[in-house]
Amino acid sequence: MKFEDLIYEIRNGVAWIIINRPDKMNAFRGTTCDELIKALYKAGYDKDVGCIVLAGAGDRAFCTGGDQSAHDGNYDGRGTVGLPMEELHTAIRDVPKPVIARVQGYAIGGGNVLATICDLTICSEKAIFGQVGPKMGSVDPGYGTAFLARVVGEKKAREIWYMCRRYSGKEAEAMGLANLCVPHEELDAEVQKWGEELCERSPTAIAIAKRSFNMDTAHQAGIAGMGMYALKLYYDTEESREGVKALQEKRKPEFRKYAK
Repeated sequence: MKFEDLIYEIRNGVAWIIINRPDKMNAFRGTTCDELIKALYKAGYDKDVGCIVLAGAGDRAFCTGGDQSAHDGNYDGRGTVGLPMEELHTAIRDVPKPVIARVQGYAIGGGNVLATICDLTICSEKAIFGQVGPKMGSVDPGYGTAFLARVVGEKKAREIWYMCRRYSGKEAEAMGLANLCVPHEELDAEVQKWGEELCERSPTAIAIAKRSFNMDTAHQAGIAGMGMYALKLYYDTEESREGVKALQEKRKPEFRKYAK
């Protein structure tokens, strides 16, 4: 299976799925999402794989969400909003293998959501987490909001979304958004160590445990599905488009001018 936007490697039983768009801060376009879904299921049902690592190429970013250069009221792929986000999020949760987010830099917007959804997150001291949706005319209705509250608590999740602040790797570890924060130069070795340790566990026991954890929040898929339709309607408004325009024009957005 050949990929355009990804690097797919097996390292001693650990599948590394690396978003290979460092020039775009590993932001995803339609092709990226489709390939991530294929790669996740490929690794998820490969009996020789015991763990999956989701990573970003280069040192600057894990993933910074949707590629704004491919966004003009809609993205460049399929799905409700032009990206198959519901399917991508479902793939991470549905594959019967643990998925580790390896965060070496920016995990912003949709990238922060991916790190949140992964079973485990290991980050570097250079990692930066955060949301930008309300600053950009967007939001993640579903796992990015409701599930985040399960991970870091209701008050902190609301702070992350409402205030759009940045959080260090150590802060992410303290709030429970990351399992472990390590020195930058030790990140890959630590991630691989966790992955190989997971490969030694009973795959059936891990799969059952993962399904059991997921059952408690399975209803959030419905929230996400309905929310994406609301998001599509929102993207068609001048209020939402103002975020992209302001970014392109390098100015502060004036959302209230268009709010109804």
